Amino acid sequence: MGLEQAGFSHAALLELDADACRTLRANRPQWEVMHSDIRTLDAAHTNRWRRCSLLAAGVPCPPFSLAGEQLGADDERDLFPTVISLVAAVKPRAVLLENVRGLLQKKFSDYRRGVLRALFQLGYIAEWKLLYASEFGVPQLRPRAVLVALEPDTFRHFTWPEAESGPGNTPLVGNVLRESMASCGWELADLWSEGAQRIAPTLCGGSKKHGGPDLGPSRARRTWAELGVDGSGVADMPPAPGTPMPVKLTVEQMALLQGFPPDWRFEGRKTSAYRQVGNAFPPPVAQAVGSRIAAALTHIDRTEGACDSPQTGMKGATASGTIRRPSALTTPRVST
Repeated sequence: MGLEQAGFSHAALLELDADACRTLRANRPQWEVMHSDIRTLDAAHTNRWRRCSLLAAGVPCPPFSLAGEQLGADDERDLFPTVISLVAAVKPRAVLLENVRGLLQKKFSDYRRGVLRALFQLGYIAEWKLLYASEFGVPQLRPRAVLVALEPDTFRHFTWPEAESGPGNTPLVGNVLRESMASCGWELADLWSEGAQRIAPTLCGGSKKHGGPDLGPSRARRTWAELGVDGSGVADMPPAPGTPMPVKLTVEQMALLQGFPPDWRFEGRKTSAYRQVGNAFPPPVAQAVGSRIAAALTHIDRTEGACDSPQTGMKGATASGTIRRPSALTTPRVST
């Protein structure tokens, strides 16, 4: 959604989880959604997507998260090598990858450099950046490790988005959820809202291997408790009259804290829907980064007289019909 808001049209969306595929189709029937494993893609698919403007991926987080035991390359769920192989096959003009902040820890320095080197050998300059969702209008801290890779001539025109919100203008939990909390007639909605004038801790979606429909480990739940939220589970409905505090959040309320609009539907049972919300890259953050990528691509298109813009889908041809190739490389942009 965030990349759509940045102006990109999607050639295809690949997703392993069946409920997540149903969610995408329910909200955007025009999108081509493939229920498949990225490791099973064949040349027929990769050839069809060759030289698209952007390849974006939310690579599984457990290999680098504390909850996932931070096994890195030894974790069977590490799909960075698979994504790099897909980049090699598709040769997109830009790459956007997202993961947990744990990937930026010192213990993974060699791993991050390895990703940068692999992309450099494929003709890209890449850089890691730590971004906080709370700086882009999301009422949740949610730090994320984000990687952007572009061909050298394009990378020179790329800049990371600057914080759009800060002290005094960041949305707060109490304000964002006040209307929802009062929707079933809960008489304590205003009192609860007044006590929840803070940014939320990071939502933890869990995984099929570990985690359930709760708001994370004990430390996170204590923080939620300070906001008047019972983090031990997920509610089916907003609180009814007579409900005491603390209260549990619904999937829809957590989606609002993740930056989704109220009309975005999540398919599947409660646990599945919650995992979709908790594991999502907040749309406002994706939009902010995607807009900067689109601006860099558009600058090159205009400079070289391209016949289209990055927002229209598959890219690469200039007005003369030739395919642009990466310019000569000098040195990789290693940022750890």
